[in-house]
Amino acid sequence: MPNGLDRLNALGKIIPTHPAMRPKDSASLIILDRSGAEPKVLLGRRHEDHAFMPGKFVFPGGRVEAADARMPSASELDPHAAAKLMQGASARKARALALAAIRETFEETGLMLGVKQHKPPATPGGLWSAFADAGIYPDLAPLQFVARAITPPGLSRRFDTRFFAVDAQAITHRTDGIVGPQAELVELLWVPLAETPQLGLHAITAVILDELEVRAAAGMGPNLPVPCYRMKNQRFVRELL
Repeated sequence: MPNGLDRLNALGKIIPTHPAMRPKDSASLIILDRSGAEPKVLLGRRHEDHAFMPGKFVFPGGRVEAADARMPSASELDPHAAAKLMQGASARKARALALAAIRETFEETGLMLGVKQHKPPATPGGLWSAFADAGIYPDLAPLQFVARAITPPGLSRRFDTRFFAVDAQAITHRTDGIVGPQAELVELLWVPLAETPQLGLHAITAVILDELEVRAAAGMGPNLPVPCYRMKNQRFVRELL
């Protein structure tokens, strides 16, 4: 596996262009299809007009919203994942991060992950209402917390992103018409892991996929350490949670 720190630091010295700001909590979801001989990952190409990573293939994800913590779920996070998420966050925020990854995935791809039940969940509104309409409760137990990355200071947009991974079997429902030429993601692709370097991914996306490959080789156990990438003294560092 290429050294992730070398790849990130090859971006060059980050020149601060904006006042220091606190990064926004965000979450991304890596959906893996392991039904075939070669595992595939779901990636979406961002619209060229977006200010953040225009035209790049990314995992679905986005900022945590206040309502996320109030959404009922079919299950709770694995205790190992919850404990690592709570290093620097409350139990409420840890749960909200996982739910945000599921909500943002639906918002950007139309894919719902969860468990269908006879009685619809009582939602806090917003996009979560679509889950109630479909009778689906988001399911947190299958999610694995696999990485964390914090945008360097001095940039116009900063995110403290927690990356989750889940098997494609967790997809319960799909709403068509979400992805398209005028949407945030203009196309979705299931890409074999071995072919992702051909997509010209942003460095952090490539690094997270490298980490995922190593984690998969180690058995994808929820008790495995979680790498955290952040900048310290103008160099990226990799710490384990």
